[in-house]
This record gives sequence, C-alpha cells and structure tokens, in this order.
Amino acid sequence: MKKVEESKIKQVGVIIQMYTIKQGDTVSLVAYKHRIRPIDLLIANPFIRFEQDYLPPGKIVQLPSNASIESEIPAADDLFCEFSLQQLEDDRIKIEEFGVKASVIGFSVMAQPIYAWVIGTGEKKCFYSGGWHANEWHTSKFLSRFLLNCVKKLHSDERWHGFSLAELFTKVQLHIVPMVNPDGIDLVLQGAYEGHPYKQQLIKTNQGLTRFNHWSANIRGVDLNHQWPAGWKEEAEGSPNQPWPRHFGGPYPLSEPEAMAIYQYVKKEQPEYVLAFHSQGQVIYWGYRGLESKASAEMVKKLCQASSYSAIQTADSDAGFKDWFIKETRKSGFTIEVGTGTNPLPPQSFTEIWTNNVSLALTGLSL
Repeated sequence: MKKVEESKIKQVGVIIQMYTIKQGDTVSLVAYKHRIRPIDLLIANPFIRFEQDYLPPGKIVQLPSNASIESEIPAADDLFCEFSLQQLEDDRIKIEEFGVKASVIGFSVMAQPIYAWVIGTGEKKCFYSGGWHANEWHTSKFLSRFLLNCVKKLHSDERWHGFSLAELFTKVQLHIVPMVNPDGIDLVLQGAYEGHPYKQQLIKTNQGLTRFNHWSANIRGVDLNHQWPAGWKEEAEGSPNQPWPRHFGGPYPLSEPEAMAIYQYVKKEQPEYVLAFHSQGQVIYWGYRGLESKASAEMVKKLCQASSYSAIQTADSDAGFKDWFIKETRKSGFTIEVGTGTNPLPPQSFTEIWTNNVSLALTGLSL
C-alpha cells in the first residue's frame, strides 16, 4: 500500500522535494525561498495549520512540484516575509560583496552574534539600532535593507532621495546594529520548539501558553529597553519584578549580554547622537528629563518632516537606551516608533515603514 501511495504522488507530480527547516524560517520565508505560495506549503503539509504556524528547526517539509530549488530572495520579492538572524546573515554576505564587513560586538544569551557595521569616514559619528524588542523585527529588516541599499548606491555613485551618499559619508560615520535581540526574534518567529534550551522556562513565563507573538523581551524574559541606568529603579517599581514577556528590567541594570554589548560599543565609539528604532506608533520621542542637547528640538523637526511622523518630547517611562544616552552624554537621542497598528505588525507593514523611514534615516545622517 505504501509503494502504491508513493507511486501516486510521483505520478501526479504533487511532491518532488523535501526541505529541512532552518533556524529563523517561517511559512512565508520557506514559500518565497522556493517560489511558491504559502497556501501551497500548507496544502502539501497538513500538519501546518495556518500561515503563522511555527516551523521548528530540523522539521522536514514537503514541497509541491512547482517549487524551484532554494535560491536567494530578491529584496523586491520578500515584502511579505518576516526577518530573522538568518536573513540578516544573508544580507551580511551581500553587503560584504561591496567591501563593507561586519564586526561582532557581542553575543546574545544563546551565543548568537550581535553585528555592527560602519560606513563613512567623517568625523561626526551617529548610531542606529533596531531589533531591541522580539516582536519588532521590522526594525531589523528596515536597517539591514537600508544599509544594503547604502553600500550599493555608494558603489554606483548614485544619489538617493536627493542625497549624494559619496559626499554624505565623507562628513559622517554611521554605526549601525540592526538586530540587538536575535534570540527573542527567533522565539517570536519559531516558538519554543522541542529541544529549545529555554523551552520550559519560556512557557512558564508565558503562563503556560505556547504562542509568543506578543513577546518583546530577550530569551530570559528581560526587556532590553528597560535595562538602562537612567531611572532604572523608578521604572522597576512599576514593572514586573520577575522574568516576563515585556517590561521586566532585569535583576539590575545591564544584566543582559545584549544590553552590555550596546553599552560597551557606544561608550567606545562615543557617537554624537543615536536613533533607536522601535515599533509602533509613527512618533519620535526625543527628550529625557530636559537633559537632551538644545539642538535636539531642531533635529527632531527635520526627522519629522522627512517621515511624516509626530514628535513627542518625553514618554512616561525611564530606563530606555535613548534615556541613558541623553543622561550620560547630554547629547541628542531619538526613539523612532515605526509603523502603526498592534505588535507584532504584519509583514505587509514593511512597505509603509520603508516608505516613511528611508528619508528619515538619510536625514538622520545629515543632522
């Protein structure tokens, strides 16, 4: 009977390939890798219940007959795909083709690399970061693709939204970390699969539930943007006092390796200002207890004009990265809340995020 069934499958040409799920894979990403529709993957694999179902690493899936061999995903084709460390690694290889190499500035709790890139030779340094919160992977995708486009256009001496990148990068030095929280992003995209070293702890923290789309913390349940020595104690008094999907600031400031990696990098490089990308709200927070530089008001005005976002001087919170940077340096720091809706924003939100934030990111280089 088994041989007959296999023969039928081959005869009608329904299944011709198998694919082993990799870390960071989702239904949409596997579908785009093989040039099929997500629904085709669900039909070929009945155990996948819906398009947002988790695909655990190592799981073997069947591909329909019209699936192509695995190939690179052109940026124009993955607008509906999620973004994990696997995609950042793919972008890293493409960026290196233009002579711009990444450095590893630290490692996550699960020993995954935290990458930083530097472009430009100018004396003025600025620092862009994203992927702080696990369910805000759009910000990592935006910064990675922004970086990739910058190096491509620099190579071809192409202007971008009226900016001459060749001229711009002689005046400024951009430091960029697209993904601060790779472990958390993987959790949101793939869940706590069998064999995950933190599975039991994660499910316990998540009150027994196995869906993690709402998770914003790192893999130990610490919110990396509530980790900073700027009103940390005050913020902790109104936040969870144990590992939690969001807002737990850890047992003490900078307890997590991801936050410490950013802390040490910023202390070493001493940028003039920082832009931290989060989602969502289409607003830009730009102050902290009146300690920000006097130039901040004019700077945020330019960022708002470039993006159509609104400016809010202070948020009712402490212990954020931007808060610490302003408190520590008395310089300018900005939290960019991209997109609008409810986290996690759907993949299709990336179109709006890209449209509004390319000009903002370019303007940020000329502040």
